[in-house]
Amino acid sequence: MGKIINIQPLSRIEGHASIKIQLDDNGNVDKAVTHFNSIRGFEKYVQGKPAEEVTRIVTRICGICPWHHHLASTKAVDACFGADIAPAGHLLRECMQNMAHINDKILHFYFFAAPDFIMGPDADYSVRNVIGIAKAVPDLAKQVFRMRQLGQMMMEKFAGKVIHPVAAVPGGFAKPMSESQRQSLLNDTEKLLEFAEFTIKYAKENIFPEYLEEITSLGTINTGFIGTVDDQGSLNFYKGKIRLMKPDGSYTDFDDSRYLDYIGEHVADVSYGKYPYAKSWDEGFSMDLDMPRGIYRSNCLARINVCDNISTPIAGAELETFRKNFGRPAQHTLLYHFARLIELVYACEKTKELLCDKNIAGKKTRLDVTPKAGRGVGHVEAPRGTLIHDYTTDDKGMIVSANMIVGTTHNLAPISMSVEQSARLLIKDGFVDEGILNKVEMAVRAYDP
Repeated sequence: MGKIINIQPLSRIEGHASIKIQLDDNGNVDKAVTHFNSIRGFEKYVQGKPAEEVTRIVTRICGICPWHHHLASTKAVDACFGADIAPAGHLLRECMQNMAHINDKILHFYFFAAPDFIMGPDADYSVRNVIGIAKAVPDLAKQVFRMRQLGQMMMEKFAGKVIHPVAAVPGGFAKPMSESQRQSLLNDTEKLLEFAEFTIKYAKENIFPEYLEEITSLGTINTGFIGTVDDQGSLNFYKGKIRLMKPDGSYTDFDDSRYLDYIGEHVADVSYGKYPYAKSWDEGFSMDLDMPRGIYRSNCLARINVCDNISTPIAGAELETFRKNFGRPAQHTLLYHFARLIELVYACEKTKELLCDKNIAGKKTRLDVTPKAGRGVGHVEAPRGTLIHDYTTDDKGMIVSANMIVGTTHNLAPISMSVEQSARLLIKDGFVDEGILNKVEMAVRAYDP
């Protein structure tokens, strides 16, 4: 066998991973393997803990998306206890869920992805980063930093903690929103919406047209998709049914409590993380590029593929334009960046919509809850995909068992496939340089793992 190329660690992602590319004697790719260090152990950590404490423990799973774990966990505990939720509590939870999406998408697009597009995928790594962007386009960088800070601080000022939140509780939300807070948050959201509109316009005019070749070739695979839709089939980050779509666009909707009927978890010897697959398709699991079986993708491209529409006006119009250009379901992996910006606009619009509802400032934000034995599944759409928490409690409300499928985990198999496709596409006859290896990494970064 020929040379082994290691990319370790992968840069500008939120998790930890590495790539091993094995070349044959002719210098072409024999195989490419992506290793994920995604084991967390929280399914064991929470056993024996009071369920209401678990909603605060699981925020430590991820420092980037703690709110989504917090809310999925709280919804699972609600289900275990058979709790009713105060209407204002629901609105506050959904508002925080969408605000958290805003911050995450600004972070990924500008800090992780943009260096590849603004500085160029072949630029030296010493400038292919957010500092390089700050030097190249300082006015844009200043605006990005201000908006990222604004999004974080507006959540912290209301909910108390933005990194490890404690505000959602079984039965609702820990505190009401005052009218002055509602108005302040609404004003800040207007600024973020304006920035989101600027961002997608900037990308459509200055970035995406310059990289059409990469968008239509790099990391592209043919898979199904998973995401959440409401009763009207519209995109929703907080509530609704899970929709599992096949590569041909046909789909099935199901309640999150039935996820085990539809999703299996494959154990691979190259990864600490399990590889979820579509068990309900009855075709098994295979990451073969020419004939994959059971493979689906999550995250933003998946969500805008599975939804019938987006209910907010600006993002809805962007989705229609996107589908005219790329179809449904769109399969090009780098379109994740485009989809992420559509979702950025949606998250801002949805947050504004929720804050315009004066019921969100209702005084009663939680209802009484009695711990008891039960099983509960809660899910939300984390930025990286459909996040599922599944708990069983005893008669004292203590966690007996837990299972979690986090957003990135859905994408472990597709990421591996996109890496192999990119490596085979780019590495020929032994020639490889830093720009080529960075393009292989770009196939990973699109998923924001």
